[in-house]
Amino acid sequence: MTKKFIKLKSEDLSEWYNDLVVKAELADYAPVKGCMVIRPYGYAIWERIQSFMDKFIKEKGVQNAYFPLFIPESFLKKEKEHVAGFAPELAIVTIGGGQELTEKLIVRPTSETIMYEMYKKWTQSWRDLPVMMNQWCNVVRWEQRTYLFLRTTEFLWQEGHCAHATDQENQEMVQWALNLYKKTYSDLLAMYGVTGIKSETEKFGGASKTYTIEVLMPNGKALQAGTSHDLGQNFAKSFDWSLQDQNGDKLYPYQNSWGLSTRSIGGLIMVHGDDNGLVFPPQIAPTQLVIVPIPGHEKAIKLANSIFDQLKSKYRSQIDDLAGETAGFKFNKWEMKGVPIRLEIGDKEADIDSAVVVRRDTLEKQTVKIADLEKTIDQLLIDIQSNLLEKHQKFTQDNTFSVDSYDEFKKIMSTTRGFISAHWCESADCEAKIKEETKATTRCLPDGQKDEAGVCIHCGQPSKHRWLFAQSY
Repeated sequence: MTKKFIKLKSEDLSEWYNDLVVKAELADYAPVKGCMVIRPYGYAIWERIQSFMDKFIKEKGVQNAYFPLFIPESFLKKEKEHVAGFAPELAIVTIGGGQELTEKLIVRPTSETIMYEMYKKWTQSWRDLPVMMNQWCNVVRWEQRTYLFLRTTEFLWQEGHCAHATDQENQEMVQWALNLYKKTYSDLLAMYGVTGIKSETEKFGGASKTYTIEVLMPNGKALQAGTSHDLGQNFAKSFDWSLQDQNGDKLYPYQNSWGLSTRSIGGLIMVHGDDNGLVFPPQIAPTQLVIVPIPGHEKAIKLANSIFDQLKSKYRSQIDDLAGETAGFKFNKWEMKGVPIRLEIGDKEADIDSAVVVRRDTLEKQTVKIADLEKTIDQLLIDIQSNLLEKHQKFTQDNTFSVDSYDEFKKIMSTTRGFISAHWCESADCEAKIKEETKATTRCLPDGQKDEAGVCIHCGQPSKHRWLFAQSY
C-alpha cells in the first residue's frame, strides 16, 4: 500500500525525497525554474521555527525590522570580498517602469550592505550602540542546481545583523546566535549538529570568521544548517561608518550577522523520514495527533469526535472522519504525513472505552483506556522527541571517522561517505586539491577541538588540528 503513495527511501534517497515533499503536500515546483511553492503543511513547519526562535531573539534585545528587497549595485561593490562571494548567484534588475535604470538593482541575496548603510545614517556616537536587528524575509540566489527546500533560487530565512562598540560584545553575540541554532535543531527539530569555525576559503565573503552548524544527512553528506559571522570592522570600514567613542576618538563598530533558512526543513525531512514517509518530532509537527475512526463504525465515530473535542485544546490535533477512504488508506496517509501519534478507534475499541495508540517513529501500537489517554500521549510525545534526537546523534557518531591515511579518506568518500576527522595543514591549495580529488570540503574546525600534533592528510606537512571534512549539499 505504501508504495502507491511514495517511492522508498531505502531504495533511492533522492527520488524518495522529491516524491515525498510533493505528495505529503509540503511544497511543489513553481512555474519559475528553481523556485518552489511552500504549501500550508510545509509553511506550518516554518511558522513553528519562527515562533521558537523569535522568542529567544527578542529576549536577547534584537528587534525585528524589514529592509528593501532591492539593493543598489554600488552598495555590494563597497565590500570586495562580499561581492566576489555572491557575484555568480546575483539576480540583477536593469529595467524598471519600462526604462533602463541609471543604477542596477540587486535582488537581495543577503542584507548586510543595505542594512549597514541605514545603521550608518541612524548612529552618531557610542551611545547609539548596540544596533541589533533581525528580519524574517526572502532572498534570491541564482542557483544552477536546485533541490526543494535544500537549495532553491528563492528561499525564506531570518538574518540577524548587530553592531557593537567592543569586540567582546561582538564575539558574545556571534556565539549566542550559533548556540541558538544548535538549540533550535536539538530541542525543536530533534537533529544533532556539529558546531565550529569555517576555513578561510569556506567563510562568508567579507567576514573575519564564520561559525557553522553542520548536520549529517542519511547519505553521508553534510548540510550547512546555519551560520554566524564575525564581521569584525570590515563592513564598517568599507562603508566609512565611524562613530565617536567615549573619549571622542573614531570608532568603527564591530559587527556580526547570522542566518538560518528553510533548508532546515529539507534536513528535517531527510534525517527523520523513512520508507513510509515523513517522521516529525512532536515539537515541530504541524499536527501532533490524528484520530482515525474506522469508516462505518458508528459508535467509534461518536467516540472519536468526543475524544477530539477533549484533546484539541491541548494538542495540535485532527480527526479524519471523511467518507470514501478505507481505514488502511487513512493509516498510510497519516504515516506518510509524519504525524507523531495516531489514534485508531473501531466499534471494538468503543465497546471497551479504549483506543489503539500508534507512535509514528517506531510504529508500535498499544491499546489504551480513554481515561488514560492524556497521560499516555504526554509521555509518548516526550519519548518520540528524545528518541529521534538520540537516533540521529548515534547515526552521526557512527558515521564520523578519524582518518590518518589519504587512501582511507578517498575510500570513505567514494563509498559510505560521512564526516571525516583528519589533519589538514590549513593551506587553501591543499583544500582545493582534496575537494577536486574526493568532492569533500572542510566543513569546520569543531568547537572544543584540542591542539594535536599531526601531518596533513593530503600533503604531509605539519598540522595542529583535526578538521571535519564531508561532501555537502
